[in-house]
Amino acid sequence: MLSDVMEDYLKAIYVLQTRDGPPVSTSDIAEEVEKTSPTVTDMLSKLADRGLVDREPYTGVELTPEGEAVALEVIRHHRLLEAYLAEHLDYDWSEVHDEADRLEHHISEEFERRVAAALDDPEVDPHGDPIPGADLEPVDDDSVGLAKCSPGDRVTVTRVSDRDDEELAYLDEAGVTPGTEMEITDVAPFGMITVRTPAGEQSLPEAVANSIRVRPA
Repeated sequence: MLSDVMEDYLKAIYVLQTRDGPPVSTSDIAEEVEKTSPTVTDMLSKLADRGLVDREPYTGVELTPEGEAVALEVIRHHRLLEAYLAEHLDYDWSEVHDEADRLEHHISEEFERRVAAALDDPEVDPHGDPIPGADLEPVDDDSVGLAKCSPGDRVTVTRVSDRDDEELAYLDEAGVTPGTEMEITDVAPFGMITVRTPAGEQSLPEAVANSIRVRPA
């Protein structure tokens, strides 16, 4: 049986693989799970011994099919829980991540099935993140980071990171949520990105823009 921490690492590696492609570096994993590199290296050795990751010396790691299946199951639990908390228990979208983190490792498959049925098998969570299906197949995502866009681009917000509740509150107030259509009007040399939304013009720091995924409108 895997520990909660092991599952958290597999989930983090999957997210990084999806965003940047494999292999995933130790330093990127350390930043994602907020641990030191030596701690991460020790855990990656344990995951490799269990056949859940493949390690490439001096390069990084990649999930094996077995490791990917575990990661997708945890992600499915997490995102279904976020959707349930928001839709049925009136949680704000900035509050659901931490609650789902606490619960995702401990729900049964029957509970997962009932939550999915109660939500009519949603495709995305409150932040726009795709929810893997019950078959645990990877979900295609053709979105790009807002920070990679250029002035004049018209885009639709598809996803925003759920990691920072203050950022989520800021974006909610700015009217930048999944489904919002906007135009990039300026990209400053120091990283500020200005967008025009139905709610007006907003200037977003690069760190915030990096948490937003979009596709052409």
